[in-house]
Formats: sequence, structure tokens, C-alpha cells
Amino acid sequence: VGSALVETLLPGTPHEMITVYHMDSGHLMMTHYCAAGNQPRMTLTSASTPQELFFEFSGATNMKSNKDLHMHALRIRFVDADHIVGEWDSFKDGRKAGTTTFDMARVK
Repeated sequence: VGSALVETLLPGTPHEMITVYHMDSGHLMMTHYCAAGNQPRMTLTSASTPQELFFEFSGATNMKSNKDLHMHALRIRFVDADHIVGEWDSFKDGRKAGTTTFDMARVK
């Protein structure tokens, strides 16, 4: 209990995805269960601040190679107490293919 934070993106849609954030030997990690069918893992980088978290690719399951389409980086910005922006960078063929932004606000 209390060992992981689970985030659901696009709930109830055919593209619903789950991301699980957890600690691993003192390092914040995440595993993203992607609609693409793979599970990239990312680690928090030293560039992170209390206002902005930066995660970088550290491996994956269900990929033939790192050239497969996958999420490769994540930036989470805490705008205020009720507003978070997540920017997900996808890679394909070894280079950045695009960025998807999720602008999330707390519903009160």
C-alpha cells in the first residue's frame, strides 16, 4: 500500500493507457503500458526540479528493438495545485517522431 502511483490516460477509450510511478533503490521510475502494445520504462533525470519532472527511456518490454515506435521521454510540469501538463515524446527508427501533450486539471 502506498508504493506506487497509477495514472490512467484516455480512460474508457480504445487508447486507454496506464502509467505506474514507483521507487527503485532510491530512484523514481515509471512504466508506461502503452496503447502501442509495448511497455517503456523511464527514470527521473537530474535535470528535474520540484516544478518540472524529466523522465528518460531506460528500457522496455515487448519491443523488438529501440527502433520500434515507443514513448521515449516524459516531461511533467506542475502549473499549480490543480493543473498538470504532461508532454510525451515518441521515438521511431531511433529518432523523435512527435510529442503528445496532456493538459490535466483537477475537477472539484
